[in-house]
Amino acid sequence: MLLDNLSLFLRIVEKGGLAAGGREQGLSPATVSERLAALEAHFGARLLNRTTRSISLTEEGRELVHGAQRLLAETEELESRIRLGTQQIAGPIRVSAPSDLGRNRLAPILDRFLEQNPEVSIDLHLSDGFVDMATMGLDMAIRYGELADSSLIMRRLADNARIVCAAPSYLEANGTPGDPLDLAHHNCLLMRFGSDVDRAWPFDMDGRRKRVVVRGNRIANDGDLIRQWALEGRGIMRKSQWDVQQDLAEGRLVPLLRNFEIEPIHLQVVMSAGRPQPRRVRALLDTIVAEFQPSRSDS
Repeated sequence: MLLDNLSLFLRIVEKGGLAAGGREQGLSPATVSERLAALEAHFGARLLNRTTRSISLTEEGRELVHGAQRLLAETEELESRIRLGTQQIAGPIRVSAPSDLGRNRLAPILDRFLEQNPEVSIDLHLSDGFVDMATMGLDMAIRYGELADSSLIMRRLADNARIVCAAPSYLEANGTPGDPLDLAHHNCLLMRFGSDVDRAWPFDMDGRRKRVVVRGNRIANDGDLIRQWALEGRGIMRKSQWDVQQDLAEGRLVPLLRNFEIEPIHLQVVMSAGRPQPRRVRALLDTIVAEFQPSRSDS
């Protein structure tokens, strides 16, 4: 209401009278007087000297004219920017993703999206640990596994197998495990998630899920570094298929123990429930989902 009264006040000053200013906005003289009085009460100052024939600005009124013009202009500009972001593909998008997937799979998708939508900016947060979407103000996050937080909604991207693999050079030097229990004799590259180290690798053995405790001389909280170590022949790792797909296809890594893999988990995009999604966010979401379709990933 304050902004409306300020707009009316400027119209009165421009037209030189209460009645003329009110007519511009379809208001009766009584309503104009009431709203002007409310504005003066809000600021605790008289804004206009009024006679039956003319009006003139008080000192406070002249100060308010300049301030109101600036405020209304800034408000109009802000509204335009916000409407631009909801109606057009423009504005910032904050995204979180696991480090390896973000660098090697998501980043090229974002590059193409930005080329097609030059008014968009991307703020990409890469982390293999827990990310609080609300605290960080994220629009979306790409995550592995089931959704436990009821305040989030998800859109599934694909199934995601975790593949045990190693470089040919490591296998030539150390042999190839034929059974999950053979991993006890190998150097395994371990991921850290917060304070927990992923030492117990699950396998399907004799129709039951069993966990095999593995050991190794390299631990990191960065999935991309784990992958680089594996490519250098430093040890055996267990990694998302989306992180090693190209390496396996081109022979840089060799898959191991495929007959013992457990069922795939989900790869999905999660967003805060009940939060309106601007058009730019919806457009990026649709792009990411399309890029992870089987026909695209297999090509």
